[in-house]
Amino acid sequence: MLGDVISGAKRSEAARRSYNRLSRWYDFLSTWFEKGFRNSGLKLLDAREKESILEIGFGTGHCIVALARAVGSGMVYGLDISDGMLSIANNRVNKAGLSTRVHLERGDAMQLPFKEEFFDAIFMSFTLELFNAKEILAVLGQCRRALKRDGRLCVVALSNSEQPSIIARLYLWAHHKFPGIVDCHPIYVQAIMKESGFHIDRSIARKSMGLPVEIVLVKKTGGVTANTTPITEELQTAL
Repeated sequence: MLGDVISGAKRSEAARRSYNRLSRWYDFLSTWFEKGFRNSGLKLLDAREKESILEIGFGTGHCIVALARAVGSGMVYGLDISDGMLSIANNRVNKAGLSTRVHLERGDAMQLPFKEEFFDAIFMSFTLELFNAKEILAVLGQCRRALKRDGRLCVVALSNSEQPSIIARLYLWAHHKFPGIVDCHPIYVQAIMKESGFHIDRSIARKSMGLPVEIVLVKKTGGVTANTTPITEELQTAL
């Protein structure tokens, strides 16, 4: 158990350093691939006036600005592992004149610094697949804890396939060979959500250059306690 904690801390620190280096170039590198999927996820989430919404892994802040405009007199919170991303996102929010509606901080998604039933909705775009199998369940357990009883969660993620294309197989090879560069790994999004106690509301399946991407909206079911179901062998293999 202690070894898992130490290795997890090392991965988090490595990710922080990596995204700090990437922060100045992230918009240029990611816009061609992520922008359309992010926008589709925001549309599916459907942020509303006066809501409190959290984005986990806000990057350079494009979705934060869109969410802040959508909630009006509500409030948008953001959590990201990178100091560099935090600085750029804060600058973007300030330039948009939305600083009174936004609170951003650096932190760990596996230990959300918010009380139970705090948010109407949570948004994650190309973030969940940065974690390993056990960490994903921990993050989703934290999301369940922080969401209101009728809360919703929208996840945009690289999706796994039973019959991956050649491009997808090449991507997986690159991820295993160069995890520090190709850090996202495809996941079975809907299976993970169900394993974590969420109800699937809507799902959109798309592809980009042969890589499947899934946009999934789920709703919280049951109580507010974080999910403690042990990860199944089947799901471990799927991840």
